[in-house]
Amino acid sequence: MAVQYKDYYQVLGVAKNASQDDIRKAFRKLAREFHPDVAKDKKAAEGKFKEINEANEVLGDPEKRGKYDELGANWNQMGGRPPQQRGARGSHGAGGGFGGFEGAANGDSFSDFFEEFFRGEGHGGGTRGTSFPFEGAKQVKRPRHVESEVKVSVEELLRGARKRVSVRHAGQAEAERIDVSVPAQTIPGQKIRLAGKGEHGGDLVLKIVLATHGDYDVEGGDLVRSVDVPAWKAVLGGDLEVATPDGVVRLKVPAGTQSGRRFRMPGRGLPMEGKRRGDFLVKVQVTVPESLTLEQRAAWLRLQELDVSGGK
Repeated sequence: MAVQYKDYYQVLGVAKNASQDDIRKAFRKLAREFHPDVAKDKKAAEGKFKEINEANEVLGDPEKRGKYDELGANWNQMGGRPPQQRGARGSHGAGGGFGGFEGAANGDSFSDFFEEFFRGEGHGGGTRGTSFPFEGAKQVKRPRHVESEVKVSVEELLRGARKRVSVRHAGQAEAERIDVSVPAQTIPGQKIRLAGKGEHGGDLVLKIVLATHGDYDVEGGDLVRSVDVPAWKAVLGGDLEVATPDGVVRLKVPAGTQSGRRFRMPGRGLPMEGKRRGDFLVKVQVTVPESLTLEQRAAWLRLQELDVSGGK
């Protein structure tokens, strides 16, 4: 007897866009109502209860539900030879697609058939010797590489770090959290491959992305940091302490330094190809006081007089 298409959404009384929570609630409500142990007409309830179970088994699993939605009403008209009968009774008679399936007549439930079809277990992995030679079933478990990104700071690039990333695979309700080690001296844009962490045994490929840093601008492999320098130090010169990813460095500011001037510190930038590093640049920003004491104002006025008089 051919198995007819069943609208599992109609069986559970839910809309096709129902959430997994709605499907779960509908199943529990109907299961309580039609359970053979509580129903008056046990024979009728047994058939209804089995149908409800089948619907929940498919719609309650996001992966199976996606496959069911994809195949739609034509799921039993895919063509090809019918699946073999489970157990020791040989194969079914002739028929196209799934039309010759009679598992229920041999004590096997239709839900068992659907579970094995959607999981693709018939491709050499079934425990009952079932064979499903349909390409769609094989593709469900085909390994697929997944690409994502992991953001790291300048310091983490240089020293290495342990990062945790969240990856959501198709059909998963929740994202999977995966720990990954970022080696020291990792180059921005470099990719880290985690074998078997993709979908169905594929790889997870993580691209290293440099996170925005509040103190540094990035120019290729160089790091640029703007540093405020008081006007008097820019005029007279002096020492300046600058924080770099490698620690604090003392910089000599020459007399007469103009705002915008850059000082280069070789080999203190980002990791680059060839096991080398870019440079660290200090950009001087000359600042002037916003308010002055009477004594400071007098000093600036004296400088003004000297400038007007040509230093005489």
